[in-house]
Amino acid sequence: MGDCCSVPKQSQSESASLCAQCGTKGRSIDRRTVLHHVKSKLLSRVGDDDYRFCPAPACAVVYYGAGGAVFTVNDVRELITAKVNGDTRPLCYCFGFTEGDIRKELAQVGQTKIPAQIGQFIKEKLCACEIRNPTGVCCLGEVNKTAQQLVAKGAAENA
Repeated sequence: MGDCCSVPKQSQSESASLCAQCGTKGRSIDRRTVLHHVKSKLLSRVGDDDYRFCPAPACAVVYYGAGGAVFTVNDVRELITAKVNGDTRPLCYCFGFTEGDIRKELAQVGQTKIPAQIGQFIKEKLCACEIRNPTGVCCLGEVNKTAQQLVAKGAAENA
């Protein structure tokens, strides 16, 4: 596997590809990632398209292909971070951390070590983000962002 936490380069023509449902620019996604996440009964529809991930929270589309294939939140095997909210919202697909895990740790000990744990796992090359994360990229940015938001929210509630 490659460096799971590096950002793949996109050509100008790739970055112009929009989700037909919502018009949001999608990011290129490896076909293997699509195959890993689409429900088994739909795998025959994947084909050889060049796929994109739609990050728009309000859009039901998860993956869309250059040839017109579309896979929605109902077509994938697990919740998609960008498409759900709350404690069950997955943040790290390699190690199973959710928003609720961070919230619980903050409530119990006043801080979270989850981002540091994931960072250590990444250093040890134990992640497979390019396949396991439906977005095809490292989760650590989203984990850190969520942890910071939850800490700030807790601080605001305690003020």
